[in-house]
Amino acid sequence: MPNFDLVMPKMGESIMEATILKWLKKQGDSISLDEAVLEIATDKVDSEVPSPVAGTLKEVLFAEGDVVQVGSILARIDTSGSAVKSVSSDANEISQTSPAVSSSTVVEVPSTVAADTLPVGTARLTEAINPVGQNQRGGGRFYSPLVLSIASSEGVGMAELEQIQGSGAEGRVTKKDILAYVGRRSSGKTEHKSSAQASSPSQASSALDNAISTGTRSAQSAIASKDALQHPASAVPMAEADTEIIEMDRMRRMIADNMVASKRISAHVTSFVEADVTRIVQWRDQIKKSFEERYGEKLTFTPLFIEAAVRAIQDFPMINVSVDGHHLIRKKHIHIGMAAALPNGNLIVPVIHNADQYNLAGLAKKVNDLANRARLGKLKPEEIQGATYTLSNVGTFGNVMGTPIIPQPQVAIMALGAIRKKPAVIETETGDLIGIRQMMFLSHSYDHRVVDGALGGMFVRRMADYLENWDIGREI
Repeated sequence: MPNFDLVMPKMGESIMEATILKWLKKQGDSISLDEAVLEIATDKVDSEVPSPVAGTLKEVLFAEGDVVQVGSILARIDTSGSAVKSVSSDANEISQTSPAVSSSTVVEVPSTVAADTLPVGTARLTEAINPVGQNQRGGGRFYSPLVLSIASSEGVGMAELEQIQGSGAEGRVTKKDILAYVGRRSSGKTEHKSSAQASSPSQASSALDNAISTGTRSAQSAIASKDALQHPASAVPMAEADTEIIEMDRMRRMIADNMVASKRISAHVTSFVEADVTRIVQWRDQIKKSFEERYGEKLTFTPLFIEAAVRAIQDFPMINVSVDGHHLIRKKHIHIGMAAALPNGNLIVPVIHNADQYNLAGLAKKVNDLANRARLGKLKPEEIQGATYTLSNVGTFGNVMGTPIIPQPQVAIMALGAIRKKPAVIETETGDLIGIRQMMFLSHSYDHRVVDGALGGMFVRRMADYLENWDIGREI
């Protein structure tokens, strides 16, 4: 009887595991081609896993709540009498080597620096270029939020966590590993207690500070580890008579953790420019009806802002970078994230990959599609990954400006304020006049570790220039 193995799909090079939220089918149920079988959650997004075949669900290998490695078999489907759809090798074959470096990424590393002295992330990139068969460098490992949460609730310090032998990909500690260790420890069967394990929380915290400053750990991983060490899970607070206790959902907890981590990682500075966007407002009013008739898409301001941001990034490419220890990674591709509010109040950032390769009509179609599917919860994991620069339209809520937090590992983000009619000075050949103009604030937050005020200020000014000098006669 022919069976098909449904595996945990690959959802981006940085995602190695996912949590099963809910089985949508139970054993014995029939499954149609491309029908969703289960819901999963990663550190970035919730999504569904569809079946590439039609058949009957024969066997379920994991329960709800289990954390499953990418590439593991989730279930077996009896395909007797059913045609099997061709499946991409990306979904069924998981590479066992380090991911190759994209040809569009430039790693700025002095040629005299030995690979062994580089921070973990850079060392991996160096190995991808010139494989030497060496193990991962650096003293730290990445820990999933689930593992950190269990360690925190069980009082397992970071120094102690580092001593646990992981069974996951690249030696990572899985849920099974940490639970097994906790069980052995509670029964007094841990193999040994080293001096590192016996270190105090303050000593472990100091060690993490040193690891972050020297670049021997991934910054985000180290910050998350330190948060778990310093802020262990607390008991549910007691509600008073006139209060209500509301537990954060999983997405809100991730947003909270990421925002706090970003403020600790990056030195935030914000520059502001007020732009006269009268020309762009007039142009859009003139052509939006014909644009929709021609392309079948509504033309919002968002694709116009994205186009201006792309042009400014091309003028100032050092905004399109990330930081790895004491090294910069300059991206030649331009992936624009667009922050979007969800109906439940949470935030998600869909990404337009290679935004510089779209014309205005293509940007409008992409923006509308991502925004609609974001509201419906239908985004794929890869559609919220890889942004190199982000725009956040705070003007949607009537806000005139904001000071956005940088999404790691990017080094800058732009907040777009509300467009408002205001009296302004208009310079003419015959003198200055006072007129009613369409004005908006652009708020540019950037990482002062690598972006100085000159670059951060020139970038936002250049983007404003592109908006102010919009061609009022531009053809669609």
